[in-house]
Amino acid sequence: MNRRRQKKLSKRLVEAATFGNSTHVNALLRAGARPETSNAEGTTPLYAASVNGATGNVLCLLEAGALPNTESGRGAEGTPLCAAACWGHAETVRALLTHGADPDLREDHGMGRSPLEWAMTGPYPETIAMLLAAGARPHDRAT
Repeated sequence: MNRRRQKKLSKRLVEAATFGNSTHVNALLRAGARPETSNAEGTTPLYAASVNGATGNVLCLLEAGALPNTESGRGAEGTPLCAAACWGHAETVRALLTHGADPDLREDHGMGRSPLEWAMTGPYPETIAMLLAAGARPHDRAT
C-alpha cells in the first residue's frame, strides 16, 4: 500500500475510533489501516477511542494489535489508560487492563501523571478501585 493511502487510512481510523462505531473501525482495519499508526497530529486510534470511552472501538483496536501502553500525541496527550481514567470511563479502563495496560505507567515518558492520579482528579471511585485492584500504587510526587 502506498504511503499516501496509508496516511488517509490512519486519519480515517482515528476519526472512526473517536466518533464511529466498531463496525466502521473494523472495516478500516480490514482495508489495511494499521491500529498503531497515528494521524498527522500524532494521535493514535487507541488513545482517541479511550479518551472518549468508546469501549467497543478500544476492543477492536486491541484485538487488531494496538499496544495498550503506547503514548499518543506530541505532548498534549498520553497513554490510553490515563485518558480513560481521567474521565472515569470504567469499562474502557477494564478493557485496557484486561489487554495488558500497565496500571502504574506514567504519561510523558514517565514524567507525567499515572492513571490512578488522573482518576483521583474526579469523582471516579469505580475507576480508582479497579486501578488499585490491578496493582496501581499511589505515588509520592516528592520522590
